[in-house]
Amino acid sequence: MKLITAIIRPEQLDEVRSGLEGYGVQGLTVSGAHGYGRQRGHTEVYRGAEYTVDLHPKVRIEVLTSDDRAWDLMDIIVASSNTGTAGDGKVWMVEVYEAVRVRTGERGVAAI
Repeated sequence: MKLITAIIRPEQLDEVRSGLEGYGVQGLTVSGAHGYGRQRGHTEVYRGAEYTVDLHPKVRIEVLTSDDRAWDLMDIIVASSNTGTAGDGKVWMVEVYEAVRVRTGERGVAAI
């Protein structure tokens, strides 16, 4: 099993979710995040006061999947979250050794 984690722009969430659901993903976790990459922060002016925005709002998506579907899901996330500009995000995959569905006690791929 693999856990795919993506940090993307909030406005791309609907497109990523649609792509994953179209591929048959039945569950995912979405949470808010803030951070920066190469684009770093920038300064803005609000009511005459200048301030620095150094953490940009992002969305973190996590999908647990079987090994045979993992690369396809990564490709879907990358394709549907790409705007071609700095700050599009990152996607990574890690090995998951065990998963348990709490309600039924099912383990492994059956728990997905």
